[in-house]
Amino acid sequence: MASKVFKLEKSDPKVYKLIKGEETRQKNGMELIASENYVSEAVLEALGTVFTNKYSEGYPGKRYYGGQDFTDPLESLAIERAKKLFNCDHANVQPLSGAPANVAVYFSWLEPGDTVLGMDLTHGGHLTHGSPVTYMAKLFNFVRYKMKDVETGEIDYEELKKVAKKNKAKIILAGFSAYPRELDYAKFKEVADEVGAVAMADIAHIAGLIAAKILKNPFDFGFHVVTTTTHKTLRGPRGGLILSKGKVSNPLKSVEKNIENLPTLIDRSVFPGFQGGPHMNNIAAKTVAFGEALKPQFKVYARQVVKNAKAMAGELMKQGCKLVTNGTDNHLMVIDCVKSFGVNGREVEKILDLVGITTSKSTIPDDILPPYAPSGLRLGTPAMTTRGMKEKEIIQIARWIVEAVNNRENLRMIRRVKKSILEMSLQFPVPGISK
Repeated sequence: MASKVFKLEKSDPKVYKLIKGEETRQKNGMELIASENYVSEAVLEALGTVFTNKYSEGYPGKRYYGGQDFTDPLESLAIERAKKLFNCDHANVQPLSGAPANVAVYFSWLEPGDTVLGMDLTHGGHLTHGSPVTYMAKLFNFVRYKMKDVETGEIDYEELKKVAKKNKAKIILAGFSAYPRELDYAKFKEVADEVGAVAMADIAHIAGLIAAKILKNPFDFGFHVVTTTTHKTLRGPRGGLILSKGKVSNPLKSVEKNIENLPTLIDRSVFPGFQGGPHMNNIAAKTVAFGEALKPQFKVYARQVVKNAKAMAGELMKQGCKLVTNGTDNHLMVIDCVKSFGVNGREVEKILDLVGITTSKSTIPDDILPPYAPSGLRLGTPAMTTRGMKEKEIIQIARWIVEAVNNRENLRMIRRVKKSILEMSLQFPVPGISK
């Protein structure tokens, strides 16, 4: 890697300087954005290989370009590893990210005007689950479910069933981007069966925890399709992945539209329906990440992610913070900043940026504040767990968060907290970045 960086320094010093600046930012600070992580040096290496140069429109054994001697076995290996990780019949490893993966599933099964039932955005859902600002909301009818009890995080499954029946939902979508608890997949599948809908789960945030068998796998409850990103807790490159149950057929030939043919319908929706040539360097890096996730050490990592999240949530509440659902069962938590500190989430995000802790503002259930300055702040433990931190360090970070926000007008205190964060950060190196 050193020689490659040296060449970049000579050929484009401006870009080189920005890369080195980002390395320093990551090395000197703490990453608590729940959707971010650090990949291994092996994943980084795979991303920068000559697979960058290769076009591979189509699927293994069925390409529209020649020269696929190594792309075909590479993509096939990625598919096999993904299937083994998640216990499914088929995996499409080509989606460029999580949003395109969701969109490809929608187009594989829905007609314009059809209904999708997804989690309300302020209750923890994602933009692609039906936000009116997305293009998908112009094509399909998205209706929403919420928590029945925001103190416990319990979903209102009876209301969910009523809404699904009333709107004749074609997809029942279980998934989230800011929900701290575990979903009852059996109840989602029960509703899907009752209304004749596809049971779909978006596990982008918790894929690594599911792969490691720390959290429940939707496929174990009869789900038809699962989408995810390959970064976040799965600790791979930025990309998407679609997993499915059913019959796998030739993706270049049309098939009857039924549940059994979902894997093929999805393949055809990804290509040629939605995107062209896959990014083979990214697929190479996904393959490496899947291989890492199959190793015993990954389960140890995933278990520690949850331990760290529970420790952080517990300490924040001990320090007087109000958390959405009063804790967490996974890798993330959401602070109600208005109740905890008297300021909105955007202000808290800025304060923590000053001391070297990177976070992301977030809505809280039925938030009355706007999305660009919401009431909440989302925190997650995957990245700092990758760097080797355990409960002791995580509890101290929680204390620094509260200390910094409560003393936000005290510059001396802010400097002291920043110094402490820098000192701890340097004790836990970022993979792929020299000390």
